[in-house]
Amino acid sequence: MAWHFARRTGWNLTTNAYTRALHEHTRSGKELLDLTASNPTTIGLSYDEARILGALARKESLVYDPTPKGLFVARLAVAGYYAERGIEIDPEDLILTTSTSEAYSFLFRLLCDPGDAVLVPTPSYPLFDFLADLQDVTLVPYELVYDHGWQMDFRSLEQGLAVSPKCRAVLVVHPNNPTGSFVKAHEATQLASFCAGNELAIIADEVFLDYGFDQQKPQSFASLGCGPALGNTLSFALSGLSKISGLPQMKVAWIAVCGPKELKAQALDRLEVIADTYLSTNAPVQWAIPELLAERHAIQRQLLARIHTNLAELDRQLGTQKLCSRLKVEGGWYVVLRVPVRGSDEDLAIALMRETEVLVQPGHFYDFPGDGYLVLSLITPEEILAEGFKRLLRFVALA
Repeated sequence: MAWHFARRTGWNLTTNAYTRALHEHTRSGKELLDLTASNPTTIGLSYDEARILGALARKESLVYDPTPKGLFVARLAVAGYYAERGIEIDPEDLILTTSTSEAYSFLFRLLCDPGDAVLVPTPSYPLFDFLADLQDVTLVPYELVYDHGWQMDFRSLEQGLAVSPKCRAVLVVHPNNPTGSFVKAHEATQLASFCAGNELAIIADEVFLDYGFDQQKPQSFASLGCGPALGNTLSFALSGLSKISGLPQMKVAWIAVCGPKELKAQALDRLEVIADTYLSTNAPVQWAIPELLAERHAIQRQLLARIHTNLAELDRQLGTQKLCSRLKVEGGWYVVLRVPVRGSDEDLAIALMRETEVLVQPGHFYDFPGDGYLVLSLITPEEILAEGFKRLLRFVALA
């Protein structure tokens, strides 16, 4: 007799060839130069341990004071983070969550009935598929196209909406993971017009916003959404400590709600009920948020220095050959490498692992339109990236 499980968890759980090869390599005990590092707590950064641990030891944490939106002192600190970027946000317009994944869950529940859809960019992060399935939401892709830089394809947005008229929101990742492309100001304005005209909300994932490569800070959708550019569009800006302060283990994120006054008020009332149902963010980390946010300055300096060093090293090595190139990147932690197509990206990544002991991610993990793409992390320790990339280029040249 077959047990009944919900259709929403009916994923293909068969281990793919890449993961099997990685497990095999790990069990062998062989060297592995990991060029996919994404966990900032394991790459040799210097944290102020006393400050972080001290912030978690406040006696106020011993008192249970359930506040659906999150403790006011914590939301005030998040509003202060935006104030340093020149953005005025009322702490009452913020909802704390344990992660951006939970924030997506809240927003999908807020905006979508079962079977409704959300427009999402491609290439982009594969986690969205699972988050949408768990909330009975359908994802409709729209394209990011590359032509001397990444651009939003508004024709594909319109086509997606035509295919699925039950779309309720457009998701943007700003900057995108893994393309490292920001939504440009003119794209944001055009997107706002598109969403307002079709009664769609904007969900803006901004976890990498602080890692732009230009001197001028990119605008947050929290700024755009609370100003004239997106003022007639209901929008939600998502971020958290995982990337901002390099502290994924602290499990703190938030939603900044912007838009027309009445519509924003309705959204906040409903989100507060959702948050009250779960009450998931714990007291010690909420009380620690002011200190944990302050830690971001030192962490971001280290990360940005490493990112720039690694990008310069990639360009130096790329300049010694003509087979491989990198796509333009504007921010974030990742870079996309263009390589000759001699088979699937997965086969190439497995061959690199087995024959050169270098770990990279194949482009198809992120729904690139074809083969010939590899994804590397720019926060990889410098000496590992330099040696691993040298082996990669040598392997491609000899393949």
